[in-house]
Amino acid sequence: MAKLSIFQIAILITFGALGVVGILIFAFANTSSSTTNIGPVTIWGDINSQAMNSVLKNISDANPDFDQVKYAEKDPVTYQSDLVNALASGTGPDLFILRQNQLIQNAERVIPIPSSSLPLERFNTLFIDASSVFYDQRGVLGIPIVADPLVLYWNKDMLNADGYAKPPGTWTEVQEMGVKMQRRNDAGGIVKSAIALGEYANVTNAKEILSVLIFQLGGQIVSRDGSGNLVAGLLSGGTGSSQTAENALRFYTEFANPSKSYYSWNRALPASLNAFAAGDLALYIGFASEGQLIARMNPNLSFDVASLPQIKTGTLAVNTARVYGISISRTTKNQTGAFAVASQFASPTSGMGQQLATALGIPSALRDVLALPAKGAGELYRREALISRSWIDPNPAKTSSAFRAMIENVTSGALSLSEAVSRANQEIDAGI
Repeated sequence: MAKLSIFQIAILITFGALGVVGILIFAFANTSSSTTNIGPVTIWGDINSQAMNSVLKNISDANPDFDQVKYAEKDPVTYQSDLVNALASGTGPDLFILRQNQLIQNAERVIPIPSSSLPLERFNTLFIDASSVFYDQRGVLGIPIVADPLVLYWNKDMLNADGYAKPPGTWTEVQEMGVKMQRRNDAGGIVKSAIALGEYANVTNAKEILSVLIFQLGGQIVSRDGSGNLVAGLLSGGTGSSQTAENALRFYTEFANPSKSYYSWNRALPASLNAFAAGDLALYIGFASEGQLIARMNPNLSFDVASLPQIKTGTLAVNTARVYGISISRTTKNQTGAFAVASQFASPTSGMGQQLATALGIPSALRDVLALPAKGAGELYRREALISRSWIDPNPAKTSSAFRAMIENVTSGALSLSEAVSRANQEIDAGI
């Protein structure tokens, strides 16, 4: 093992608060350094640069060794291609931030933390359940830092006008609101409605919403077989085999069925986020991070946030979340500095992960941080993060296409529920 500097030992002690001192011992054993300075470390990601830079400034103010740690915010649309090209040309970052659905396609570009240093059982005690996709047979592909759970936004004026003192807590209540809150023009077109569900193209977060319905019914989307290989899971597992996915798809698409009393959405309407911000939609399912966006879109909108609805007869509350983790680039020229910086995001004693969560307005992915008291919406976000699950997305573009086809094949009448689920399962399998 390389000789550790005083600073490196301090980092190990700090990280030891998480009980994963072996992780950095492993890292430093494969590097050598004679200086206490972290050196230049570049981080890439598509999260807000103002939030990240404020955290980096705080840590560099407290410890000048972090002065050369820089963050570059990338366009989410081109982030993946920019990252691939930069790493291939040797100009990529030392660390990069990935959502859980970006992990599989980037797994070969990161330095995994071996499972021998951080066993699965210990990982699960440190991070929320939705972080589980960061752990596979190669080890830990990224250190989970923040989570962005789905929540229910509700228009206070619209609910008040129809006599509702609070938002719905169950999907049954959502259906009931769909009957009462629908408004149509003289031509029979929908003008205002309770919620946007049933379609794909103009339902913001449609893929995530259908995913969480499958989870709440006990189903799965992608899993691993006995050999550890990824396989599509829409037709297996859960409480009722393929019936689980079919029941979720039936519930979802019926909101776009004109023959249903709670019919509330169709393809001719605007994007659900825009409709909610315009005051034409009573309920909107979005991520916790979208609250600030909605407020900017319409500063005069009177809205609040609530927990995601659950199944009325369900015994276990379930949600989903986008989880962001920080991964160490396989091409980094400063492995020691990269590991040291990454460790700070995972250490509750440094406060760096907590500061980033606060700056972004979303919860941490670390259980130790979520155990701390929170106020206002932060408490709601904390609870939703703790009950969140996620799934291994092997190819986000292809699985999104499969979800879209699954939904639209039903709403158009092209396929039955069972046929649509079976075809989607085949398409997901083909993309693995």
